[in-house]
Amino acid sequence: VQLQASGGGLVRPGGSLRLSCKASGSIFSINVMGWYRQAPGQQREFVASETSGGSRNYADSVKGRFTISRDNAEKTVYLQMNSLKPEDTAVYLCDALVTDPYGTHVALMGQGTQVTVSS
Repeated sequence: VQLQASGGGLVRPGGSLRLSCKASGSIFSINVMGWYRQAPGQQREFVASETSGGSRNYADSVKGRFTISRDNAEKTVYLQMNSLKPEDTAVYLCDALVTDPYGTHVALMGQGTQVTVSS
């Protein structure tokens, strides 16, 4: 079971990016999918998450600018990032809590995708 993130890149301040993260492997259900980020020299921080029931949570620093969404059929989570700021520059990592066909809960984190906001 693994997560594959994509969609990062270089964008100017005020611009937008859309990140994607697809889960693959032997998965019975996905309970929570979300995003963290880690800037150089800083601790990893929570960005956003969405439960299987559609409940969404956001870090205060991204509320009103970022939107998380899921395509459960495709086992994919998205992060639409608008009004990007230089302080949003980081490696963005997707994470998920899944249940495998044997009923075991498995916590996953993907390899990350770089987002750089700079003029």
